[in-house]
Amino acid sequence: MPERHSTNHLYATDEPELVIAPAVHYVSIEGSGSPGTDEFYRKKRILTVIARILQKSEVEPAIELQYWYPENSIKVGIADFYSINPISSLQYRVLAALTNEVTAEEIADARATITSADNHKSDIVVPYSTAEYLAVQVMHHGPFSEELDTLERLENLARSYNLQRSGPHLEIHLDAFERDTDQTPLRTILRDPVG
Repeated sequence: MPERHSTNHLYATDEPELVIAPAVHYVSIEGSGSPGTDEFYRKKRILTVIARILQKSEVEPAIELQYWYPENSIKVGIADFYSINPISSLQYRVLAALTNEVTAEEIADARATITSADNHKSDIVVPYSTAEYLAVQVMHHGPFSEELDTLERLENLARSYNLQRSGPHLEIHLDAFERDTDQTPLRTILRDPVG
């Protein structure tokens, strides 16, 4: 196995690489179903607002999406992640990285200041943290619909080291987007834990 290097959380090269992803603290909200639905975008919007309040910043945070399928689903790898099981069965976690660990109470206080109709009381917004982990990653440029080719390149790298996906697929969206955003210039880090 090659020498692995630690990576900055918000950095990836245009060529697939094996890295040690850092530990990260987040504010998070879970959901289920296809990405791109009204509910998906609502959750994304409210989490963005909460992250800005917690960070005391008007800067748009990088929104991350962690995806996985229910336990009874067909096992998938990296390249076929979106092509085996129904996309509507996806489970996801919308995440925004924070500079410091936050408490559930701090998140509740931030939410209490929001009057937006996007802030549904039924949403469970909580702190979430990941430990350092071995991953394959690459920078994807352009439309989300073209990620399948990029994921195949990631799978090929993992296979070359006899590794396979070992946890939720992660997409780090470096550029803000909504449903009607032109996706051509978007940059998305695709990162999969492997073992």
